[in-house]
Amino acid sequence: MFDSFSNRISEIFEKLRRSGVLKEADVDTALREIRIALLEADVSLDVAKKFIADVKEKAIGQNVIKSISPGQMVTKIVHDHLIELLGTSSEINVNKKPFKIMLVGLQGAGKTTTAAKLAKFFTKKNKKVVLTSTDTQRPAAIEQLQVLSKKIEGTLFAFPDEKRNYQDISEFALKKLSEENGDILIVDTAGRLHIDDVKMNELIDMQSIIKPDEIFLVADIMTGQDAINIAKRFSESLNISGIILTRVDGDARGGVALSMRALTDCPIKFLCVGERLDDIEFFDPDRIAGRLLGMGDIVSLVEKAQENFSKEEAEESARKMQAGVFTFDDLANQIEKMSKLGGLKSIIKMLPQSGQLESLMESQGISDKTVARNLAIIRSMTKKEKRNHKILNGSRRKRIAAGSGTTVQEVNKLVKQYEGTLEMMKKFKKMGGFSKIMSTLGR
Repeated sequence: MFDSFSNRISEIFEKLRRSGVLKEADVDTALREIRIALLEADVSLDVAKKFIADVKEKAIGQNVIKSISPGQMVTKIVHDHLIELLGTSSEINVNKKPFKIMLVGLQGAGKTTTAAKLAKFFTKKNKKVVLTSTDTQRPAAIEQLQVLSKKIEGTLFAFPDEKRNYQDISEFALKKLSEENGDILIVDTAGRLHIDDVKMNELIDMQSIIKPDEIFLVADIMTGQDAINIAKRFSESLNISGIILTRVDGDARGGVALSMRALTDCPIKFLCVGERLDDIEFFDPDRIAGRLLGMGDIVSLVEKAQENFSKEEAEESARKMQAGVFTFDDLANQIEKMSKLGGLKSIIKMLPQSGQLESLMESQGISDKTVARNLAIIRSMTKKEKRNHKILNGSRRKRIAAGSGTTVQEVNKLVKQYEGTLEMMKKFKKMGGFSKIMSTLGR
């Protein structure tokens, strides 16, 4: 979403950091380039103007110009103002029982999938979730949510035996929530192609029936600045408490996320960052600002790892690497774990200087597609071949290439990379392993 903006900003700051002494003219030039980057990212003109004016006011002060590292100081000022622009977004307190959430938005924004993603998000926090849909207009909308709910352990889909109106469905869901002693109710509502008074009155009525603790507006980031107008209109009629942006992993320029809070006074609560049910994350302004400025987001990466891998798995992997034992099965396991974190590209985006790392990967021909092909190659090997790569002669490699839909050259490249990993691990072991290195660093 923010790729081009982040790359532009990183280049601007790199120029500032290279300057030993920062002049006011340097700051003006940098801010002019940042303003262009904001506008190209689809940030509202008014928001971009105010942002630049606020940053300039602090950036041209004597303390900044004469500071030891003026370039870094300007970076910090921009970082702090980005956080201020994105606004605060406090954690949702779902300890109140039952906790009720209502999703609203235009048709096609992704409300149904978002409802399922929220259910998965909360079940990971050991909450019993009840899902329901009042969308009796869109064909198969209710069936879609029912199918998705079955994929989430600890989630119950509540719906009467036959399709009824939104009042009946809402009351049935509330009754089921009480009977099942559920923690959270998530209500998916009917979308609409445009905002009209009749449909809005239905939502107002539903709000009075359900009495939700949170009403989230689900907005497709691909709609650009129009998403802000939609948010304003919904906020006029409903007690919108937060916004969930969908299709964040797409090609949208993302400026709407920077403008949303400033123009609607409504916080962004979640980002839907992919198609899988796990691909939803809480919106943290500090972390998003870090990603925008190429500083990475290690905290989110660690949290994702903790959600997907147990401590025992991590310790077992560390033991194997320390012992110098690493088979093709272990390599496949590492690739699958990386896939659970959203893939190589997703991981790189959370690391500092992600733009440079992505460029390096492209130059080396490394991508999620090549990683997937490597996994296919390993899966085409026999158990014996996975344990002992030295038996991989020409005929075996030809068979593996045919079985995985790849070429012999690709098989050879993977084997060479694997041998390089083994060599590195041998050197690591000679140095005394991880524990010895850490003890040396601690002296």
